[in-house]
Amino acid sequence: MSPFAVENLTVRYGERPALTAVTWAMEPGLTAILGPNGAGKSTLLKAALGLVPAEAGAVRFLGQSLDAARSRVAYLPQRAAVDWDFPASALDVVCMARYRRMRWWGRVPRAEREAAMAALAEVGMADFAARPIGRLSGGQQQRVFLARALAQEAELFLMDEPLAAVDAVTERTILATLHRLAAAGKSVAMVHHDLSAVADHFSHVLLLAGRVVAAGPVAQAFTAETIAEAFGARAFVPA
Repeated sequence: MSPFAVENLTVRYGERPALTAVTWAMEPGLTAILGPNGAGKSTLLKAALGLVPAEAGAVRFLGQSLDAARSRVAYLPQRAAVDWDFPASALDVVCMARYRRMRWWGRVPRAEREAAMAALAEVGMADFAARPIGRLSGGQQQRVFLARALAQEAELFLMDEPLAAVDAVTERTILATLHRLAAAGKSVAMVHHDLSAVADHFSHVLLLAGRVVAAGPVAQAFTAETIAEAFGARAFVPA
């Protein structure tokens, strides 16, 4: 069963096509979603999650509809999409992932706070639990949102450029977390921009250019020819 599959997904922004009849079934494990600016990478995730409207197409998560699988799917958005002025601490943000286990009124139960703290500790942010989210650095904010995704205890993680403009500690933390998730049988589809590191961290790729250019295991789909088709002749070519 594919963790994440789309069929004939078509999205337009006004008259501009963003995705045209994209059909793809993700393999379990770690998948990098690659493509030039405007290729539809973020749009693929947002349309699949219902965050932007699709003109056509069908989406399945873990063999189910989004409504049925929502609790099993965690989404890590781009930092620019988050209101960092929202009055919440790092712990508050991570606790949001536990709300489906709680009553809608009253204090956060101790067990749920402990689970959220454990997620913060996993990404090296336990010491910042009480810090307002807006007073954290960009890399720290990204690690808090990663902790929120971990606290959800999802089976599929969709990440939209989590390594963009982060510090070295955050990059190492995120990449190490990817490998831990894969070792635990989870799947990650991540919009990525560093072509030189794809083979080091991912088992599969999806190359987009408004359509599917190539998809599959890194050794088969991530080639000089497919990269040139997606990015142009001057793109990085793997050794």
